[in-house]
Amino acid sequence: MKKVAFIINPYSAKKNYQPFVDSLKKRIEKANFYISESLEGTETFIKENFENTDIFVAVGGDGTISSVAKSLINTGKILAIFPAGSGNGFSNETNFTKNLDGLLAKIKACQFREIDTFKVNDQLSINVSGTGFDGKVVKEFEKTSRGFKNYIQVSIKTFFKYKPINVKFKSEKFKQHDGEYLMLNVANTRQFGNNAYIAPHASTVDGLVEIVLVKKFPLTYGALFATRMFTKNLKEDKYVTYLSVPEIEFSVNTKDWHLDGEYNEISSPVHIKVLPKSLKILV
Repeated sequence: MKKVAFIINPYSAKKNYQPFVDSLKKRIEKANFYISESLEGTETFIKENFENTDIFVAVGGDGTISSVAKSLINTGKILAIFPAGSGNGFSNETNFTKNLDGLLAKIKACQFREIDTFKVNDQLSINVSGTGFDGKVVKEFEKTSRGFKNYIQVSIKTFFKYKPINVKFKSEKFKQHDGEYLMLNVANTRQFGNNAYIAPHASTVDGLVEIVLVKKFPLTYGALFATRMFTKNLKEDKYVTYLSVPEIEFSVNTKDWHLDGEYNEISSPVHIKVLPKSLKILV
């Protein structure tokens, strides 16, 4: 078996990670695992174990996975996942489940593929990032105990009082799309998480991201928008626009962003750039 290191976010899965660690110890002799308390700690652990590790397994949600992935970009090392977050969008899209035996079988086979990632200014994203409404939702959601129910409650509460953001594109090619939007998302995969497909035609291997521009819609459209999103049928209409690009730059009058579901403040101008086939991921 290849040399493997497990990086565990103790705050995922309601801090109930010990059974996973105990099970891991029974299945892998001399299992190398790290209980991460900070981003800096994760980076240090990866650096210290980089040369003698083939596969790094992120145990947590999309934020945890992204924090591990950024140290593996263009290195030849392989990322694997044991999902333990509230949404698990990236693990859903890359076929990882909460089945430890299945994961260990994948590790033993050691098959991988190369996928795209992207940067928002100088920060890495692997799944879906965005600003506007969903950036504000994530900011408020992080004040709760998380969970899908809390996410829905925060989303509804935020929707009624949220003012649209103003987006201005740098290139003349996209100037026709300048205007006010409820939110702007940058999608490398199809979904936020919880099977909410914001960009159902997105691909991790086409060298492009989907810029999803959503205008603020009336309450009567909300049910249709949600139905389409959760059934993979969200499509371009008078409220939704898709731009498939390898790179784009724009300004927006807010600093509230989420990167793979984690709140960040990002100042304009914002430069989005795809990093083609930059991450090896276990299959």
